[in-house]
Amino acid sequence: MAEPTDNDFLDDIEDMEAEEYAEEIEEITDEALELDELRADRDQYKDRFMRALADAENARKRSDKDRREAENYGGSKLARDMLPVYDNLKRALETITDEQRQVAGPLLEGIELTMREVLNVFKKHGIEVITPEVGDKFDPQHHQAMFEAPVPNTVAGDIIQVAAEGFMLHDRLLRPAQVGVSSTPAG
Repeated sequence: MAEPTDNDFLDDIEDMEAEEYAEEIEEITDEALELDELRADRDQYKDRFMRALADAENARKRSDKDRREAENYGGSKLARDMLPVYDNLKRALETITDEQRQVAGPLLEGIELTMREVLNVFKKHGIEVITPEVGDKFDPQHHQAMFEAPVPNTVAGDIIQVAAEGFMLHDRLLRPAQVGVSSTPAG
């Protein structure tokens, strides 16, 4: 009969190899977990960085827009306060008679020059005069109806009288033109 072979030695080697393999797997698993954690941290920091960068860019754009608006519309209160000056100069020039022109020519010329200078300053700062004409269509974006009246030979919505000119500051309405509007029904 054959004697049983002693495989304890081989079993010990296999156990040691299995232990080493288990330790290596555990080590690799630990390294992989640590690497995964580091990647997650990296992605989180990258996301935070990108959000901060986007916030900074949005803040820059907002401040640029605010600066442009301040440049364009910052003087709107002063501009509104200057409109009655324009109105008064215009009324003064419209009431001058030929007789007054002969008597006080240089004075009236000075008033006309002042009016031209006011208009030049308005133009320099982006203020445009809205000058509707009798017969134009009423536009609620630029006109304010001061009254309505039925006027023969007109259509409802036609301007029948201009009481005061309006003004735009760049693309914003400073003051609508004040007008009278026809209420004559069509037909």
